[in-house]
Amino acid sequence: MPGQKVTQSEALSKLQRYCSTQDRCHQEVRSKLLSLGLRGDMLEEVIIALIQDDFLNEERFARSFVRGKFRMNGWGRNKIIAGLRRKGVPQSIIEIALDELEDQDYKSELIELLVKKRRTIRESDPWKLKQKLFAYAASRGYESGLISACLRELNDSV
Repeated sequence: MPGQKVTQSEALSKLQRYCSTQDRCHQEVRSKLLSLGLRGDMLEEVIIALIQDDFLNEERFARSFVRGKFRMNGWGRNKIIAGLRRKGVPQSIIEIALDELEDQDYKSELIELLVKKRRTIRESDPWKLKQKLFAYAASRGYESGLISACLRELNDSV
């Protein structure tokens, strides 16, 4: 359907349905409008109408993204921030959205992640085991200082 032309009111109606199924960021909506053939002022007017009618809310999207990626995918702050940046979310909104992460829940999730991963690693050398766990947690987007602290805490408890 590339190049398909629709009227402004048809586009608004389609995008209202599109935005009502789940929270969307401005970049996703803009791409959808471009695929429908809207350009320039017509595109901007549809986006403004969606914002005014609360179908499109970047902060709500970012908060939802943070909650979902943390709870469902086990992502850390770094990976979440990178995901929001790829979606074109402004830094000020990213900072607000990160408030969705409670420090205690965040640390508990990381410890749980490390404990689960430790069960799957066959390594007798404690140093190599620690390196592998660190690399795994870092790849999930957790901060190095927190990973080190949690690994020390796990070592002390064993």
